Amino acid sequence: MERKRFGNTDLKVSKIAMGGIPIMRLSKEDAVKVIRDVINMGINFIDTANGYGDSEEKIGEAIKIFKRNNLVLSSKSAARDKKAILSHIDLSLKRLGTDYIDIYQLHCVSNKEDFEKVMSPKGAYEGLEDAVSNGKIRYYAFSSHNPKIAEKMMGTERFQVTQIPLNFIDTEPEEKLIPLAHKLNIGFIAMKPMGGGMLEDADLAFRYLAQFEEIVPDPGIEKTEEMEEIINIVKNPRPFTEKEKQKIKRIKKEFGNSWCHRCGYCQPCPEGIPITTVLITQSMIKRVDYDSVIGFQEKAIEKAGECVECRECVEKCPYDLDIPALLKENIEIWKKFKKEHENL
Repeated sequence: MERKRFGNTDLKVSKIAMGGIPIMRLSKEDAVKVIRDVINMGINFIDTANGYGDSEEKIGEAIKIFKRNNLVLSSKSAARDKKAILSHIDLSLKRLGTDYIDIYQLHCVSNKEDFEKVMSPKGAYEGLEDAVSNGKIRYYAFSSHNPKIAEKMMGTERFQVTQIPLNFIDTEPEEKLIPLAHKLNIGFIAMKPMGGGMLEDADLAFRYLAQFEEIVPDPGIEKTEEMEEIINIVKNPRPFTEKEKQKIKRIKKEFGNSWCHRCGYCQPCPEGIPITTVLITQSMIKRVDYDSVIGFQEKAIEKAGECVECRECVEKCPYDLDIPALLKENIEIWKKFKKEHENL
């Protein structure tokens, strides 16, 4: 697969990256095979996180047979202070079985509080600085679900790479973030190109993304055939058609007011409900192994049952979502999921 220079780094990356969440669901043997198959297809860019269960360990095992300098590894940490992120970086290095990680991200910096914590003295950014100076990581990066915070982070001009949701539903980056990344020459990883498993038409998803030459999508891959399909789409470009644009409009209409963009504007909730965590329950069930999804979702779902329907969240939501109704809907989705798993 064709490679391109990534932002203002000296990295040459494949036009598609591999996202490391779905391999959590696979056995180690199966995961290693999928990762090696994907690399042998020409994909040299793999993105994961220390919070993705055993994803880093599986990647570490898989890449042992390849030359390290032919690969680009990206990981991330949700730590907000220097000491914690340095610990996480060391853990990522150990799990991945490598001396350095090419790109390391401050994970999900999506509100003002997170921004201030990571960028303050003794914050996580200082940890990245130490790790860069010690050769443990090469490039500074962050991920975010909030366009305004992402714009602010990029505006510091202290990062070489960003990771932001971009798909034909999450289109907000088109207006400001993609042009800003281009202007500042920041590498742009398109997170959730398939909407976190909620979008089923890969052809439509990647024809849409092909409009943006600057970005590198990182679809989560669980089967070799999934990457084969995506590579075939990317290798055979054609103009995005009017018929496809109309299909996207229909899909958006079908989702209606149920698609959470995880911008975080609805929070904090007066009852302490982690709203965005609850609203991505279906996506998590589709992508994450059972034990991990229990860890990610169980307490959030329990807390969602305490909703008093004050509707403060509805007033703050820029997408006019009926959040109390969606909380109830996701509680029922969770109950059904748990019951089905218990009956296996």
